[in-house]
Amino acid sequence: MVPKEYPRVIIEAVEPRVDGGRFPIKRVVGEKVVVSADIYKEGHDKLAAALKVRQIGHQQWQESPMTQGDNDRWYGEFTVTAIGRWEYTIEAYAERYLSWTDEIGKKNIPGANLTSELLEGLVILKRSAAVAQGEDRVRMHSVIAAIESALAAGEQQGAVDLGVGSVMRSMMASYPDRSEGYELAPALPIMVNRPITRFAAWYEFFPRSQSNMPYRHGTLQDSIRRLREIRTMGFDVVYLPPIHPIGHSFRKGKNNSLTAVPGDVGSPWAIGNENGGHMALEPQLGTWDDWDQFVGTCRELGIEIALDYVMNCSPDHPYVAAHPDWFFHRPDGSIKYAENPPKKYQDVYPLNFGTTDRNGLWEEMLRIFLFWVDKGVTTFRVDNPHTKPVPFWEWVIGEVHRQHPEVIFLAEAFTKPKMMRLLAKVGFAQSYTYFTWRNHKHDLSEYVSELTCGEMKEYFTGNFFANTPDILPPILQYGGRPAFIMRAVLAATLSSVYGIYSGYELCENEAIPGKEEYLDSEKYEIRMRDWKAPGNIVHIITRINQIRHDSPALHSYNNVLFLAADNPNLMAYAKMNEDRSDIIVCVVNLDPFHKQVATLHVPLGTFGIGEDEQYQAHDLLSDERYRWRGPTAYVELDPSTKVAHIIKIRRW
Repeated sequence: MVPKEYPRVIIEAVEPRVDGGRFPIKRVVGEKVVVSADIYKEGHDKLAAALKVRQIGHQQWQESPMTQGDNDRWYGEFTVTAIGRWEYTIEAYAERYLSWTDEIGKKNIPGANLTSELLEGLVILKRSAAVAQGEDRVRMHSVIAAIESALAAGEQQGAVDLGVGSVMRSMMASYPDRSEGYELAPALPIMVNRPITRFAAWYEFFPRSQSNMPYRHGTLQDSIRRLREIRTMGFDVVYLPPIHPIGHSFRKGKNNSLTAVPGDVGSPWAIGNENGGHMALEPQLGTWDDWDQFVGTCRELGIEIALDYVMNCSPDHPYVAAHPDWFFHRPDGSIKYAENPPKKYQDVYPLNFGTTDRNGLWEEMLRIFLFWVDKGVTTFRVDNPHTKPVPFWEWVIGEVHRQHPEVIFLAEAFTKPKMMRLLAKVGFAQSYTYFTWRNHKHDLSEYVSELTCGEMKEYFTGNFFANTPDILPPILQYGGRPAFIMRAVLAATLSSVYGIYSGYELCENEAIPGKEEYLDSEKYEIRMRDWKAPGNIVHIITRINQIRHDSPALHSYNNVLFLAADNPNLMAYAKMNEDRSDIIVCVVNLDPFHKQVATLHVPLGTFGIGEDEQYQAHDLLSDERYRWRGPTAYVELDPSTKVAHIIKIRRW
C-alpha cells in the first residue's frame, strides 16, 4: 500500500541525545545546549530548519534558526534557564521562497521569458501573506500588487526586483511556508539541574565524632560549631552519613568486630531500633530542634546538606516486625542478612524490592525522601543503588522531582561501568567514579576523557572523591603528605565537583594491613581529632577551593584539555571558559617521592596567544609568576616543596 504520509525532509544523526532520546541529556541552569543534525531531502530545494525548545508544561515553543554547515550538517543552540524537565525538537522544511529566488536568479538573463516563474513566485508570496500579521500583511499585499502590475505592464525586471528584493526577503523570513516539512518526533528530553550539581566541593563528616571531649558522643550542636570552619575551608556541601537510630542486635564493634562491648556505638548503616527508623534521629545526636538549628546554620553559611540514603534495616528496625514481607527469607524462615563476599553484614537486613507488597515498600521509600526534603536536605547520597532495581530509581527520582525538581541524587555505585552509566541515565545527577584508583598518567587521562569527551558527558557527572570512610587507596597509605596534596589537586581540578572525607586534611593514612580500609575506622567508633595537628594541609585545601571559586574555567566539567609533557610522571592539562578570558593550566607530579622535570607543550593557538608573544604564567598555589614565550615551557616539581602548579595564563 502506498503510504499516505511520509517525511518530505530527512532529519537524522541528531546530537545531543542519549540512547536515541530514551533518556534525557543533562544540563544546569544557564548552560548552552549545542544541537547538530543531518538535514536534507531529495531534489535541489533550499532548506531551512528551526530549533525549538520548551520547558515541560509550557505550550509555547521558543524557536531559533539553525545554520547549515558542510555536508548537510546543521547547527543551532539554546540556553536552558530554569530547573526541571525540558524538551527540544527540530523542524525542517523546503524553503519555497528561497528556492524560487535561487531559480529565478539563475534564469534571469537577457532575453529570457520569466512569466511562468513569476507566476509561481506569486503563489508562494500569497501563501505567506495569508498568514502574515498586522502591518506585515498590508506591506506584503502591497508588494504583491506591485509585482502583478509590473508583470501586466511587461516590466519583467521590475517584477523580479520586487520579488527578490530586501523588503520581501525580510518579510518572507518571518512567514515561511512550512507545508513541505517535517518535525522530529518525539521531542528529545533534557533534565536541567541547579548549578551546584556541576560545581561543588563536598565535605563528609560524622556528627558523632565532633565532640571535643574524649569518648563523648558528639551531637548536632557540636557539628554546628564545626560548620564555620568547614565553610572557611571552601566547602559548600556537607555530607552526613546516616544519622538515624542504630540497631542493637549483632551490633558491630571496633574495626568491624562481630562482638560489640559496652560503649561501642555501632555502624550508622545498621538503621533502626526502639527509637525509630529512617525518619528518626539518633537520640545521642540531639533533638529535632537541634536539627532545625543545624539546618538554619547551614543556610546562613551558604552550605547545602547531603544525607546518606541507606535502604538497610537492622534486625531491630520497626519495619522488621511491621512488614516482614519486605525482606528476604531463607527456607528455614529466618531473614537473610546482607553480604558482599567475603564481607558479611550481620547487623543489616537488605530490603526485597521484588516483594509482593511492592507498592507498599516503594511508596515508603518515597516517603522517606520527601520527609528529609521537608527537613532541609537538598541532596541524597544513595548507598549502593546498583543493588536495587533500576526501574525503582527511575520511578522514585521522577516522583521526588515532580514535587522538588531542585533535589540532587548522587549514586554511590562502585560497580560495572554499564550499570553506573544506566543509573546516571535514569536520574542520578552525580556519580561516584573510579578516580580513586586511577593513579597513572595514561589511566587518568583515558578515564577523564571517557567521562567528559564522549557521550557520557551528556548525562554523567563524576563526583571525584579523594577518599571515603570505606576507601583508603594505596597511594594515600604510602605516599605521605605529598600524595594527599597531589590527589586533592587532581580531584578538585579534573572534575568540577569533588569531595573529601574528614581526616583527609590531616593526612590520615593508617590502614588495616593488606586492605584499602582505615584502621580504627570511624564507621564503627567515635574519633577525636586535633584539626590543627602538625603536618595538616588545611591551608592548602582552603587555597585549592579558593582558586576553584575564583576561576570560572574550573567551574565547567567537560572542558578538560590534556597537554603533552615529556615525562610520564608529570600530568598536564588545561581548562578555559568559552571566551578564553580565564585559562588555567595544571601540572601535577604523580610521583610523591621524587622530583620530576618536563618540557610542557603549550597550545598557543587554542589559548589565542601568538607564537612569539610573551605571556605570564601565574601559579595560584604559590603566587609565583613566570614569563613564558613560545609553545614550550620548563616545569620542575619536587614533592618535598611543591607538588603541583595551578597556573593562570595571562597576556601581558
